[in-house]
Amino acid sequence: MLVRFVTDWIDEDSCEAAGLFVAASWVRHNGDPAEVNLARLAELREWFNQHLDTPRRFNRSRRPHRKKKAISWFKDSALEHIARAREMARLISASGVSVREIRTKRPGYILYEDEFQLVAEPFAETDR
Repeated sequence: MLVRFVTDWIDEDSCEAAGLFVAASWVRHNGDPAEVNLARLAELREWFNQHLDTPRRFNRSRRPHRKKKAISWFKDSALEHIARAREMARLISASGVSVREIRTKRPGYILYEDEFQLVAEPFAETDR
């Protein structure tokens, strides 16, 4: 099973629900420090920068400048990553941005995979 954290926003590249890190970036720049622990959010973001590789590909096409259609999922075995993502989701939600956790067994065409995550262009029937 794979886990993803999404908002109600639509990502302009993938045309899918924007994920946790897009929302964290928005909150970092626009969040009210009285409502959100911005320092803790920054710590969590830095932890992910150190413990989660950035995939190189976000579309099946090898053509330059193609839209990034793929979306990222945590593997359910990435327990520490998911726990920290849930904490990020709680912090982001405190700013008024709705974040929900979704799961799937069929993420789509896999473009990248490592120990903790995979990136896939979704099938038409993929939960997202």
